[in-house]
Amino acid sequence: MNTMEALKRLEDHVVYYLHELEGFSIEQLQRKPSEDEWSLGQMYQHLINSALHMHLRNIEQCMTQSGDASASPAEQTKDGAAIFEQGGFPPIRIQVPASPQYTPGQPESKEQLILGLNSVVQRMKEIEPTLEKAPSNSTVSHPRFGALHAKEWYLLIEMHYRHHLLQLTRLKNALESSV
Repeated sequence: MNTMEALKRLEDHVVYYLHELEGFSIEQLQRKPSEDEWSLGQMYQHLINSALHMHLRNIEQCMTQSGDASASPAEQTKDGAAIFEQGGFPPIRIQVPASPQYTPGQPESKEQLILGLNSVVQRMKEIEPTLEKAPSNSTVSHPRFGALHAKEWYLLIEMHYRHHLLQLTRLKNALESSV
């Protein structure tokens, strides 16, 4: 997939996420199915924060540095190569232990989530035209996928939003069954 296709697909995902958001109250968005699971609102926060504060930041870092921007790993991992070869994450649930650095906070309002999602799309639109000039030898390491260059970080955002559609469905079903 090229970056323009990824942008279009991301825009479609965000339209879907926004449409789904309309059907929930802030109380529903903050309700966790269990103590060790995220709420819908936390999932939305995760998508917004990871795109704005990790993926897009790493794209900018790749664009402004020459050579490898990180010391290790110097190449893509097997998992990293696999997701780009397959064009997405496997349809499995991925759980990371709760931690203050990783676990997103609860949203304060639906408006916060709407603004955040729209901000991600806006930043993606701004960055996409610059990616053709991105050096492929300038990388930033992802904790699981290893060294990724700017275009890979960009494509990863769409893959990440697509992957969390499964979680959206699961959390939505959990909310509906608890009524």
